[in-house]
Amino acid sequence: MHIKLRTALGIGIPVVLGSALAVGVAAFPANATSYQDTAVSASSVTDETLGVSGLAVTNGDAQILLSGTGVSSWSLHSAPSGVSISGSMIQCAGCTAVSSAQVVVDAKDSNGNAEALVISVVITADNNIQKTGTPTAVKVTNLTDTDNSNGTVTFSATSSASSNSITYAESSLPTGLSSANPLTYSGGTAVPGSYSNVKATATDSDGAVLNGTFTLTVDGNVAVTSTYGNYVNKFGNGFDVYQQHEYAGALIAGWTATQADPATHFILNNGTHSGAVQLEYAPTGSASGLCVSDPGGGWGSDPLPDGLILANCNTGPWQQFIRQSDGTLKNVATGLYVNPDGTGAQLRGEPSTVSWGGAVYTWTAESSLPN
Repeated sequence: MHIKLRTALGIGIPVVLGSALAVGVAAFPANATSYQDTAVSASSVTDETLGVSGLAVTNGDAQILLSGTGVSSWSLHSAPSGVSISGSMIQCAGCTAVSSAQVVVDAKDSNGNAEALVISVVITADNNIQKTGTPTAVKVTNLTDTDNSNGTVTFSATSSASSNSITYAESSLPTGLSSANPLTYSGGTAVPGSYSNVKATATDSDGAVLNGTFTLTVDGNVAVTSTYGNYVNKFGNGFDVYQQHEYAGALIAGWTATQADPATHFILNNGTHSGAVQLEYAPTGSASGLCVSDPGGGWGSDPLPDGLILANCNTGPWQQFIRQSDGTLKNVATGLYVNPDGTGAQLRGEPSTVSWGGAVYTWTAESSLPN
């Protein structure tokens, strides 16, 4: 970095700064740990109990009335144009008269399970909608993992409407696995281990839903990745140690990351908090024992309460950053996002990210940085 940042910020920078955060000087291992999954397997699925019962459909004054026990919400799954649902009432506005049509509504319980009702209706020219005949109830049962071999897990379930299709999804998965049926390890990077209360959901084409939970086991191998480089945004700016000051308290600014500028060289360490990483200053490719920190106002000499600085590497949350799905970096201790304020300005933590995209960072190996 080659600008007069001290003048730009209007501050003086001491040679040595003390802080309660600077505890321990041992650097983390130089290589962060990532994984390449090799298989997934699952315990038997424990199906939830559908919480709605006694569903009934009656005709009202130009509308259809719905009722039942344990219904958290009613929703309209499919219907002719102009038909809507308000609370537990099906109504018409601007409907086309039709002597025979079908409306499908879903009664959902508080856990997201649902029973569907297929209702035959007649609609007159004055927007009068009435049911005809007896509605058909559609439920999903017997959600299981039918194929739990070859390193993948396949789910199946039964719909009371035998011709209906069923789709499947999983949630509460460990980071690195994506929902699919079959649930597969292919391309997965989840940390190997056992994960309880993973959720499977079967949804019938009429909107009937059944949830279940299971324990997922992930097998995998350690994958070695390049950990010498910098987090760089779309403008080419990365983390920069002000004037290569190799001491606790040195400012971290946004600056063009290059192979030739040692102030922009870091090692990506594996964090001690789940999903977190730690950035260690490495001006010669070797760990310095100094890591990027958002001190949260804990350093009196920091010109910004949450301005990023170097501190002696330790296991505390102030030096731990979790990369979000959109590429932004969030500090574990403060819950704040790393934001730039233009080239040359100190990076700082803020409750939300800048709108112009400068807070979206991608880890770039030193060999891929410009010369």
